[in-house]
Amino acid sequence: MITSKELREKWIKFYESKGHTNIGAVSLIGDGTTGVMFNVAGMQPLMPYLLGKKHPMGTRLCNVQGCVRTVDIDSVGDATHFTFFEMMGNWSLGDYFKKEKTKWSFELLTEVFGFDKDKICSTVFEGNESAPRDEETANYLKELGIKPENIFYLDKSNNWWELEGTVGTPCGPDNEWFYPRHDNPCCDTCDVNCDCGRYVEIGNDVYMQYKKLENGYEELENKNVDTGFGLDRLLLFLNGLDDGYKTDLFADTIKHLENVSGKKYGENAEDTKAMRIIADHTRTSVMLIGDIKGILPSNTGAGYILRRLMRRAIRYCKNLGIDATEMLAVAKIFIEKIYDEAYPLLVEKEDYILDEITKEIKKFETALLSGMKEFDKCVNGMQRKNAFMSEKDPNYVPETQISGKQAFRLYDTFGFPLELTIELANEKGLSVDEEGFNNAFKEHQELSKAQASSAKGGLTERTEVTTNYHTATHIMLAGLRKMFGTGTEQKGSNITEERLRFDFNLDHKMTEEEIKELQDFVNDVISKKIDVVRSEMPYNKAVEEGAYGVFNAESDDQVVSIYTIDGVDKQICGGPHAKNTGDLGQFIIKKEESSSSGIRRIKAILK
Repeated sequence: MITSKELREKWIKFYESKGHTNIGAVSLIGDGTTGVMFNVAGMQPLMPYLLGKKHPMGTRLCNVQGCVRTVDIDSVGDATHFTFFEMMGNWSLGDYFKKEKTKWSFELLTEVFGFDKDKICSTVFEGNESAPRDEETANYLKELGIKPENIFYLDKSNNWWELEGTVGTPCGPDNEWFYPRHDNPCCDTCDVNCDCGRYVEIGNDVYMQYKKLENGYEELENKNVDTGFGLDRLLLFLNGLDDGYKTDLFADTIKHLENVSGKKYGENAEDTKAMRIIADHTRTSVMLIGDIKGILPSNTGAGYILRRLMRRAIRYCKNLGIDATEMLAVAKIFIEKIYDEAYPLLVEKEDYILDEITKEIKKFETALLSGMKEFDKCVNGMQRKNAFMSEKDPNYVPETQISGKQAFRLYDTFGFPLELTIELANEKGLSVDEEGFNNAFKEHQELSKAQASSAKGGLTERTEVTTNYHTATHIMLAGLRKMFGTGTEQKGSNITEERLRFDFNLDHKMTEEEIKELQDFVNDVISKKIDVVRSEMPYNKAVEEGAYGVFNAESDDQVVSIYTIDGVDKQICGGPHAKNTGDLGQFIIKKEESSSSGIRRIKAILK
């Protein structure tokens, strides 16, 4: 049986032998430039270099990159869906192209992983009015020994990669590799196009040879290769398994859950689903909290996704009949045994990770106890009404939907995410008025905005002095993000005529050297006398251009204000701001202290 550690090592060693440099993995947390919260694909962090920027480590690169994808979170619980997964990748940035790449992928599959060349299947682009049929790749595959009948020409939806809605970006055909699970075809025409599940895609080579135009494509002078093979999927396949939770990535956590629950994995569908969800969601929580730009559970943004994962795992602990603190033991297995070598930062941050999981368990168990009572009250009230009305009127149609206001009360008062209310309702054959929830949420936001309008940006009053302090918080946050990563966010702000107080997430007390570095950064920006420029644009465009901020847009096209300090910072903010950084004076940090767990507080003055 090949282990996950062996698979990572084989991938990296193979491509290093072909002149590639292992660039390592980057943060799971999106940097704001791509409009997504998390890195959802192995190639995503390489996008600037695939678009033409020179990579400092050369033109031949490889790595194993962690990814987080929660769009199909409701599918987690089956045998093949995960919210965290790893992509094994390698890239050519204007270096080698199709001939070398097809040869190396074939060599890796046959000589390193032992696939039978006579069973390997491959798909290539069939061509259309804009780009020709990819006979070049097909011919290379045949030369390598792949049977012509195992090469399939598929359309753009299957074998073409490009960034939708863009112009001037690289794009091109891809070459996908398939292998049969078994030798028993379902029919005479059973091949990669069959939906019987016999053939599995095991990897993908994208050939970025064109530049996308307004109408059609043109050849690129420097062509790129982008390869992606899923570690989790390939690990499952190489071990002859059909259940991703039986690989070494999960085997020990599943065994622990069996031991503490007294239940056997695979015997009961609901128990098996619960074990999978607990294992998967705990793993992703460990990865996000322990990331170099680590986040914490909250009610907004990426922190909300993390909170949803953790609370879903906690609830399924209850379903499995175990204490939610068993998540800590599961987390320790991932940290100490499964990912200790690939993600050493997890080991360094182990106590911190476990502490944050413990806090969220305590918070949610309190909320769950009260919230479940309220939820049951909603359901029981509906059932009593249905029973009463049915007796009075034989034609009465029973209510089967929890109202939006009830769902919002569960969210606002008891900390129930809407998704949890929907999940609980579905288990009882009920639905939730999601539109009504969204309307109630919007009403709540508008009321909160009205109440907070006099203290926008943390200002207690608007004067020239407080405006300067507010601008200083922007510069300071830019410095903190430069020092500690773009996962550093504002967690609170209060500004008076005398000082600024600013809260942010950080997993340690700042050293004297770090405090000095931050103070020097702010004063350096002030000394450069940079204009603070205000602009307006739709929220989604602002995010695409790298703007960030504590802001919950009601829609992607909502127009927002952007304040830019050239070369320093670009934030979405309601203002007000100084016109030039030179107006601020000298910035002095008076105190750095703890505000709450994982949150630090800085008090500073302008002189």
